[in-house]
Amino acid sequence: MAKIHSGKKRVAVIGSQGVPPQYGGFETLVDNIIGHRNRKEVEYTIFCSKPDMKTDLSTYKGCALRYVDLHAHGMSSIAYDILSMLRAARGYDTILVLGVSGCVFLPMLRLISGAKIIVNIDGLEHKRDKWRPMAKRFLKFSLDTCIRWAHEIVSDNKGIQDFVRAQYGREAHFIAYGGDHALRKVNSTRQQAILDFYGVRSGEYDLSICRIEPENNCHITLEVYAANGRDMMIIGNWNHSDYSRELYTRYKRYGNLKLIRPVYDLDILYALRNHARCYVHGHRAGGTNPSLVEAMFFGKPILAFDVIYNRETTNNHAYYYTDAASLTELAARADLDGKATTEQAHAEYVWQRIARQYEEIY
Repeated sequence: MAKIHSGKKRVAVIGSQGVPPQYGGFETLVDNIIGHRNRKEVEYTIFCSKPDMKTDLSTYKGCALRYVDLHAHGMSSIAYDILSMLRAARGYDTILVLGVSGCVFLPMLRLISGAKIIVNIDGLEHKRDKWRPMAKRFLKFSLDTCIRWAHEIVSDNKGIQDFVRAQYGREAHFIAYGGDHALRKVNSTRQQAILDFYGVRSGEYDLSICRIEPENNCHITLEVYAANGRDMMIIGNWNHSDYSRELYTRYKRYGNLKLIRPVYDLDILYALRNHARCYVHGHRAGGTNPSLVEAMFFGKPILAFDVIYNRETTNNHAYYYTDAASLTELAARADLDGKATTEQAHAEYVWQRIARQYEEIY
């Protein structure tokens, strides 16, 4: 049970792998909202996956860590979230749940806990191509249950907010994802060394960072750049699936295509983003994608797949494509500008602002 501290809102965070962050979007979200918290008002406890974490800390950034002996990803994520909810049922004022996979348990959680339950529903998982029909039905049921039983709903994208309003007649809080953590102080010598290591020249390559999945249209990006000969670096999990392995095997022979395994070092990512000519974002599903928001801080033109989520994230300031032909046309242009997306990023996608927005609904 959490220790009681008079005058502080006690918040349990459930659904991420844990902190320090070492995986993806939710972990970065947790890391930044606790790092920018109002220490006089909020006390966080973060539930972490013991088998997934490389560290075994009891506290992090002044926040308590509690461990659950289950993996936070794949099918076990459902049990992981539910067990975390059970352990957070007492001793907290607010329970912040990230994702809907365990939300089938919310009716029971409401019965046994007096905490305010807030759910960040992330993207529309049941619409993702990677899930089989049975998994899609379960995720849709989890979303339905979440919308009915959570006290408050958070969406990180206005397109998802509109979906919740239209489908369920309920208002979700729009709280964006931050990206200013991607900005670093890396000296020019170090940046040049990074470019040399990857064999690219400043302003002469395009960049994409994504999971190598069909819904991220990696096949379109590779088809276009294999044909146009322009240097393209794609950072992703190339050994993740038959799809990713097949693409890697087919395109690794092209000298202008640099197919890089996942990179988590923020200094390296800073240098690669800072010196790219433009950023290509092929995602067609989900809500606000972290890699897109992060890329918006670098003043580079954004070439984004034309779906409502990407248009909402970039406020129609990016350049949009729908297929290989339209991406080919954009990639060939020399008049593209990224100033408007960067101005928007600094106005909307900063973590201090986002941390305050979460605290307002606790």
